[in-house]
Order: sequence, then C-alpha cells, then structure tokens
Amino acid sequence: MSAPILQVRDLGVRFGALHAVKDVSFDAQPGAITAVIGPNGAGKSSLFNLISGAIRPSSGTVMFEGRDLTGAAPYQMLAAGLSRSFQITRLFFELPVRENLRLAAQFLERGHGLLKPLSRSQLAQARVAELIEQFGLAEKADELAGSLSHGEQRRLEIAVALAARPRMLLLDEPTQGMSHADTRETEELVRGLARQHGLSILLVEHDVQLVMALSDHVIVMHQGQKLAEGTPAEVRANPAVQTAYFGETRVEEGEACSN
Repeated sequence: MSAPILQVRDLGVRFGALHAVKDVSFDAQPGAITAVIGPNGAGKSSLFNLISGAIRPSSGTVMFEGRDLTGAAPYQMLAAGLSRSFQITRLFFELPVRENLRLAAQFLERGHGLLKPLSRSQLAQARVAELIEQFGLAEKADELAGSLSHGEQRRLEIAVALAARPRMLLLDEPTQGMSHADTRETEELVRGLARQHGLSILLVEHDVQLVMALSDHVIVMHQGQKLAEGTPAEVRANPAVQTAYFGETRVEEGEACSN
C-alpha cells in the first residue's frame, strides 16, 4: 500500500466545556474515497472543518502529503493541494456559470491578473473550458448560477472546488437536498473523479446507503470520537456501530438507511 495522502492524528477541539472532537486518528489513501458518517451531533462536521482549516484544532495534527498543515487557513490548504465544498451551496448566484468557474480557476494564475477578462487569463480560460466539458455544463455556461436547479448548483460547486486542480477534494454533504436522480448522478460523478481521474476524496455524508456503495474506507463518529473504521462491509458488521448508529438493527446489503 502506498503512503497515505492524508494523516489525521489525535485531532480534537473544545468549545468551552464541550469536547466536540476528541483524539480522532485515521489515514486516507491516494485515489480512494474515504467517508465520515455518524448520527446528528456525532462531531463529523466539526472533524471535517478541522481538517479543511475552517476551525483551528485544540490538539492533534493534520498531515497532507507528508506536510504538516495543522491549523492552516483554507487558502493555505488550497495552495497545498486540498480543496473543499460546503454543506450550504456557496456560489455567486448573480454571475454566470462560466464566471463562477473563472473566479475559482483564477487561483492557477497565482495572484496575477485577477481582474483580467477571461480571454487574457490563459491558464484560467483553459481550466474553465475543461470543467465545462467534464461536467457537461456547455448548455448552462452562460446562465446565471442562481437559475440552475439545486442538483445543478451542487454539481457546479464541485466543479468550482476542482478549478485549482487539487489532489484531494473534501465534500461536505454533497447530496443534501437532492432528488433521488440527482443523488445517483452525483454518486457516479464522485466515483468517476476517484476512479478515472485519480482524485483522493474525503466526504461527510448523511446518506448511509450512498456511503456504503461509494466508499473504499468509512470512519464512524459517535459523541465526538471515532467509534469504528474499515471497509463498508466491516463497518456494517461492527456490533458497536449497529448499536450506536443503526439503533441495534443490523443493516443488510442494499438496505437504505439515512441519518
């Protein structure tokens, strides 16, 4: 097995007397899909924010490609090759799809010519064209982002997160609020990013059925701590997970469960 792309060691954070995340450790492998699940209040979103730089940890370390990024700001994470999406869609709704992508892809210009028109930002222009083709956005490229359907907006947000060519993508509840059809489309999109493009992915997701079908490795959070981890089959069969997460009900292959 190759060296982990992401190593989380004894990560924790306190908010006053509340220990929201406590001593969490795990590895994520390159080109793999690693998922974090858990009941509401389990600490999975706080863990995600600690890793992505949105929250500064009280303890522990975050190593990415062997580099210590503990407590680094989100822009520093992005410069290092780690990008994230958000649970609540964050797009410029009053701008066209193309401009949303351009603003994100401008990072490739390394701070030069932020206010240049697209035609003069060659790296950004090339990346925008790639993303429009990859995500099937040609017919929507000149429409306002605010006019897109919810599923289309979520897909655009993933494209925006990929604009800077990260080597690892962090997805926060990517299917939240989606229809069944949009969820299945997003599942195939995420799988393709890992399998066909070699992107490493860490996602927090409430749809357990989706996680079990999509992930290579699953971390289960409970009361701010890591309860279990392993392959989807190992997690599904774990008695502690059955009790704490699934309410003592065994989850069989193909059964839908959601948090």
